[in-house]
Amino acid sequence: MVVLKDHPNVRLSSEEVARRVVNAVENEGKEAVMIEEEFTTELVDPGEVSMDEGRLQRLKKAVEEDTEKGTYDGAVFAVARHGKVVMHEAVGKTDLEKGRQAALDDVFFVMSLTKKLTAVRVLMDVERGKFDLDTPVCEVIPEFGCKGKQNVTVRHVLTHTSGLNTELPYGVPVDQLGNIETVVSFMSNERVLARPGTVVSYNPICAHSIVATMVTRLDEAGRPFRQIMREDLFEPLGMADTAVGLPDRLRDRVVPVVVRDRTPGLFEPLLLEALNFLANEETELPAGGGLSTAMDIMRFAEMMRRGGELNGARILSEEMVREATSNQTGDMINRLWDYAREMYGWPDFPAYLGLTFFLRGEGEFPTPLGLKASPGSFAGLGAGSTMFWVEPERDLTYVFLSAGLMEEGPSVERHQRLSDMVIDAVVD
Repeated sequence: MVVLKDHPNVRLSSEEVARRVVNAVENEGKEAVMIEEEFTTELVDPGEVSMDEGRLQRLKKAVEEDTEKGTYDGAVFAVARHGKVVMHEAVGKTDLEKGRQAALDDVFFVMSLTKKLTAVRVLMDVERGKFDLDTPVCEVIPEFGCKGKQNVTVRHVLTHTSGLNTELPYGVPVDQLGNIETVVSFMSNERVLARPGTVVSYNPICAHSIVATMVTRLDEAGRPFRQIMREDLFEPLGMADTAVGLPDRLRDRVVPVVVRDRTPGLFEPLLLEALNFLANEETELPAGGGLSTAMDIMRFAEMMRRGGELNGARILSEEMVREATSNQTGDMINRLWDYAREMYGWPDFPAYLGLTFFLRGEGEFPTPLGLKASPGSFAGLGAGSTMFWVEPERDLTYVFLSAGLMEEGPSVERHQRLSDMVIDAVVD
C-alpha cells in the first residue's frame, strides 16, 4: 500500500497508484485527479459536511415514532456525506418476540440488496473479458438455450428484461432455492413469457442465480459462489460481517425475518420467513440470500459513490459504475408494480433501472429514493425492509435496514418519506 504525502489518510494499492498516474497524464491540462480520503466508520460532526444535526435528529425521531406505532419493529440506519459518516443509529427492536433491542452490529437478511452485490461481481467478470453484457446466457450455460431463451443476454437478466418467469420455477422444491445449479436447471426448462428486451418485469427470486452460475462456471479455481463473493468483493471492501448464506460466525447476531404487515400483496409472508430455516453456511441465493450490517452496506455503497473504488481496492472501473447506474430501460414501465397500481392507485411511471440498480429518474411517483433526490441517484431495495442509496449531486449516502417487514407498497412510501428527510438535512 502507498500512503500519499499530502493525504496521510489515503492508502492506495500500487495498481491504483499506477492507474491514477496514467489517468493524470492522459488528462493533463484538463482537470485534477480527485483523491478521496480513506473511508472510516468514525462519526464526524454533521456541520463538517454541511448537514444539520437537528434535521438528522428528526429522521431518528420519525423512525422511533414508526416503531412505537408498530409500523415496523426496529431499524439500523446510517448517513454519510462526502464519505464521512454523520449518523449511525439503532432504534427499536430487531427481535420483537424476544425483546431484543436493535444494535449497531445487527446482521440482517438484506433481501434484494443481494442482487446489487451479485451484479457487481458479474460486472467484474465483464471487465475481465470472460463475457460481455450482450453475451447470450446459453454460451456459458448451454442447457439454458431452449424454449425461446436462446437470445436472453446478461444485460437482459441484469435489467429485468429477460422475459423469464418472475415467480418460482415450476416444480422447484423450496428447500433447493439456495442451490444455484438446481435453480438454473429448473429455469432452463422454462419458456420465455415475453420477448427478451421488450418488457420490464422485476424478477425477485431466481434470475440472478443464472448470472451467478455464469460466474461460477467460468471461475478458474472452481470456487462456490459464496466463496467468490467473499474473496473477490467482501474482503477487499472490508465487509467482514457480510456473507451469501449464513456462516456460523454471524448466526448469533442475525435478525430473524418476521413479516409484521401480513396484508396480501407482492410477497407471500411464509416464503420470506422461510429464510430463517433455509439459510445455512452453504446457501446460495444470489437474488436475496445475503446477510450484512448497515455499516458493511455503507462500505459497498461508498465504493459505488466513489466510482468503483474504496480505500485502494478497485472493484469496478468508473466507466462501468456509470453504465451500471444509467437508465437501461428507457420509458418502459416495471410490470412488478402493476399490483400496486391496482391496490394503491399508483400511476404508471418508467422503471428507471440500471444494471440491477434502481434509479430516481424524473417525475413525481412513489420512489424509495425520495422525491427530492436528483435524477442520477441510484439505489438498492430489499423486500419490505432494506435499502441504500447514493445521491451524487449532494454527495450523500444512506443505508436503512429494518426488522418487521412491511408490505412492499407501504414500505416504498416509508422509504420515500425517510429519504426526503435525509436530503432535507443538507444545508449548503
